[in-house]
Amino acid sequence: QVQLVESGGGLVQAGGSLRLSCAASGRTFDNYAMGWFRQAPGKEREFVGTLTRSGSTYSADSVKGRFTISRDNAKNTVYLQMNSLKPEDTAVYYCAAPKFGDDALRVREWQYAYWGQGTQVTVSS
Repeated sequence: QVQLVESGGGLVQAGGSLRLSCAASGRTFDNYAMGWFRQAPGKEREFVGTLTRSGSTYSADSVKGRFTISRDNAKNTVYLQMNSLKPEDTAVYYCAAPKFGDDALRVREWQYAYWGQGTQVTVSS
């Protein structure tokens, strides 16, 4: 059973930074890509970024240059470093993992089988 647990959310002023963590368990972590999504109030969940198995990253245009995804395989943890935060970044952030361990680039919700419970990020103006 794959489990994902996010942490690190909170309240921050515009221009500030936060680092989210996603701890994974239940399978060999470094064989799989990981993704981050977010859902703002009244909006659909949207793609934030992904880190492929081989270490390539791809981010949504809205966060490019501000958010960075990384992983620590020894800790079975993936991180989302968020800098220069804006009020429009306010959302519940979710990490996700695919069912299959390949190097495909995944940017759609349906491409991910496992999801964490989410962590709230609130950016005040």
